[in-house]
Amino acid sequence: MIDVALLQKCADPALKPAIVERFIAVAGSPDPLTVTVRSGDRFVLVPKPASADDALALMRQYVGKAVVRVGITQYPAGFGIKDPSELKPDLVDACENIRMGTALFDKVYRIVTKWYGNAVDEAFDDAVYAWKSGYFEGKMVFSEPDPGDVKLAEPAVEEKIEQGGSSETPAQADAELKDPNLAGIRIDLSGIGGGQP
Repeated sequence: MIDVALLQKCADPALKPAIVERFIAVAGSPDPLTVTVRSGDRFVLVPKPASADDALALMRQYVGKAVVRVGITQYPAGFGIKDPSELKPDLVDACENIRMGTALFDKVYRIVTKWYGNAVDEAFDDAVYAWKSGYFEGKMVFSEPDPGDVKLAEPAVEEKIEQGGSSETPAQADAELKDPNLAGIRIDLSGIGGGQP
């Protein structure tokens, strides 16, 4: 769990604290040294960095060849740089990563909210998806122009459970994607095989 005082100190003041907390809970990582590498639809297993220098070496190894996300906000390491040598250790500094990540997420969230035409809770979920994928409506969302002043919806704390739907939260779904051993039972097969031939 991320320290609330750290979030209040470092997060972009344009985002409400509830939005920042939910964004990091759903899209972020509790470890500031986390480096995630994805090539296409596959995650590349990389050693866990023991220091900021190790994390920087990993970033430099993969930026430009794969999608690299770093730190608490899982900031896109290659955003705004032309060469991996331009990467700086502040990407894995907890406060600096939160500052940069929440500022960029604020822009992404405003782009998505503007597309919806008003402030609706679905915009948050789509903004998180755009943050993770880097795309919204077929365009690279990070390099899209800032839409300016857009009223952002504060996402609901509880997820709505539709009749017959899953009670799984986005955070649980993300945890299951990272570690399939955390996945719950999807289909009850307990009744199979116990009957007569």
